Amino acid sequence: MKNTKFSERLTYQRKLKGLSQEQLAESTRVTVRTIQRLEKGEVTPHLRTVKLLAAALELDVDDLLELDDPRNENIQTKWLLLMHSSPFIGFVVPFLNILCPLFIWIHKREDNPLYDAHGRAVINFQITMMLIYALAFVALLSVEGFGFLFFIAVIPYTALVMLANVIAVIKARRYFYPSIPFLGKK
Repeated sequence: MKNTKFSERLTYQRKLKGLSQEQLAESTRVTVRTIQRLEKGEVTPHLRTVKLLAAALELDVDDLLELDDPRNENIQTKWLLLMHSSPFIGFVVPFLNILCPLFIWIHKREDNPLYDAHGRAVINFQITMMLIYALAFVALLSVEGFGFLFFIAVIPYTALVMLANVIAVIKARRYFYPSIPFLGKK
């Protein structure tokens, strides 16, 4: 629930009805101090409080609250899931681990800042891992013993980080990719 949107709507509706904060408090059993904090956006209102305020202002609850569209959230989650899981194709076809998320990022970065941030993180991680994989290949050829272990460890590490981020995106829309910021931050 966005506190600023709710506070602006509450203040607007109260003034539209010509009520003072005290008059609204008398008709709702909500204290004047609570109404003041709600109008300043200092607190998040309980649903019961919103219902009382809406009834006193002769409004629907939807007129005071801005409800998130669950379909929009579901679509965002699907795009983020596609962005984070598309690099797995790179295990089958080389360089698609960078190209697939790059194409998705280019296509969706203007739609939402969330897509832009996640896309940058995925691409930065994939470029970083390609460089580390190249270094591991050089180490395989030049360093005895350690080079082989380094070369073998890169792919499982990459897969685990990618899988952990796919799960984090599904659960909380968060990510953590240890990488070099090639694309930077916007």
